[in-house]
Amino acid sequence: MEDARRQTQKQLQIIDRQITRRITAILPQIARRQSGYRRGKAPDGRTLLERYRANLAGLTAERQLEVDALSRRLARQEAAIAALRDRLSLSGAYPHTNREA
Repeated sequence: MEDARRQTQKQLQIIDRQITRRITAILPQIARRQSGYRRGKAPDGRTLLERYRANLAGLTAERQLEVDALSRRLARQEAAIAALRDRLSLSGAYPHTNREA
């Protein structure tokens, strides 16, 4: 069970890294759109940040169903592991009551 939980955590981390990689690849394109000094006005950093957040939200939304499913699976796996540890500790077969945080 713990191996399955580790696999689920690994899948969630992979998705997170993929999103990070994609937003990192898009960032130069976002920054390029930002106009330089025109007519004495400095470029607005807020627009760059807004575009970054919008793109990040879009990339995250694309994978949200998958992330939600994996998160629910992880929660079920952790609950099952905790229940098994409780049962085993009550029977004396698993003396450790300290759980991972």
